[in-house]
Amino acid sequence: MAAGLPYWRLSGFYFFYFALLGATAPFLGLYFDYLGFSPEHIGALVAIPMLMRCVAPNLWGWLGDASGQRLAIVRLGAVCTLVSFSLIFFDKRFAWLALVMALHAFFWHAVLPQFEVITLAHLRDQAARYSQIRLWGSIGFIVAVVGLGGLFERLSLSAYPVAMCLIMAMIVVSSLWVPNAAPEVRPERPGQGGFMSQLRQGPVLAFFGCVALMQLSHGPYYTFLSIHLEALGYGRGVIGLLWALGVVAEILVFLAMARILSRFSVRQVLLASFLLAAVRWMLLGQLAEHLSMLLLAQAMHAATFGAFHAASIHFIQRSFGHRQQGQGQALYAALAGVGGALGALYAGFAWDGLGPGWTFGIASLAALTAAGIMASGLSAMRPEEEK
Repeated sequence: MAAGLPYWRLSGFYFFYFALLGATAPFLGLYFDYLGFSPEHIGALVAIPMLMRCVAPNLWGWLGDASGQRLAIVRLGAVCTLVSFSLIFFDKRFAWLALVMALHAFFWHAVLPQFEVITLAHLRDQAARYSQIRLWGSIGFIVAVVGLGGLFERLSLSAYPVAMCLIMAMIVVSSLWVPNAAPEVRPERPGQGGFMSQLRQGPVLAFFGCVALMQLSHGPYYTFLSIHLEALGYGRGVIGLLWALGVVAEILVFLAMARILSRFSVRQVLLASFLLAAVRWMLLGQLAEHLSMLLLAQAMHAATFGAFHAASIHFIQRSFGHRQQGQGQALYAALAGVGGALGALYAGFAWDGLGPGWTFGIASLAALTAAGIMASGLSAMRPEEEK
């Protein structure tokens, strides 16, 4: 690792941050199902944190760019996430849980976009090595899904809120260990202009539209996959292992991402991610009862999240000046939230009426649409911008 790079401090934060996602993505829907809520209510409760990504990252991103106090925002967000989620112990009615989901997500979504800027600031001109740090987030996800899957098989899902709060406490602790860094002042390209000027560029608009569609396509996956697999007869421990398999594949891609981006353009990597996402959702919707197809679908997480996310971070860093990095990362998070919320909502209403096959089929169509937009919308990129 480069001299002066706080590799383990940065990696430790990613470990615990994404361990929280590992506690949320496979088990939040199961927990609400355990409490007796309908698919419509489950879809709505899962959608609320995603909707908060439409507002919170942009507000906190603007504040981070204006004040430069990104690490203070990360630490404040981590503490307030823990405090607000702790309200779940007071009541379990739908309206109260909706408030808890909205309040804790407002602060949770303040954290990652600002931390991404800090990480890239530490890396300086070695941004391609971002994946070597980010992969520890994937390891944290695996530890959470495997550990909690076994825990909930032994203790039941009543332990879920306590597990979440313990992970949130570790995020607070790890945020205190991270040193600050400011983005490097880079010369702006001629005509680059301010944030809105950069955002109005055709390839940038196409990219962000595709981000929303990609997250929309993940709606059934993050909201109902565990419920779907449990209905097919898979145990919670096996479900946790299947989630972990996807993240192992993601880690392998992160390890290879620097070499991948040296051989292929960002556009090519993103296009491949969308096309493989379309195939993956069809496998999950139609063939999940066959373990071999399920294993293949989970291995595709390497492309649908790993390669997609790493290439997206690379695209944003190249597309925005140093004064707009926080806003660029925040907009990425916000549009991912819009897409994810719409995906969770449509999945909630479609699950009983249309069934898993059609629900995942709609997700596949969304991914194909994004591939088409990206193929045409990013064609205007100059070769040096694609790398």
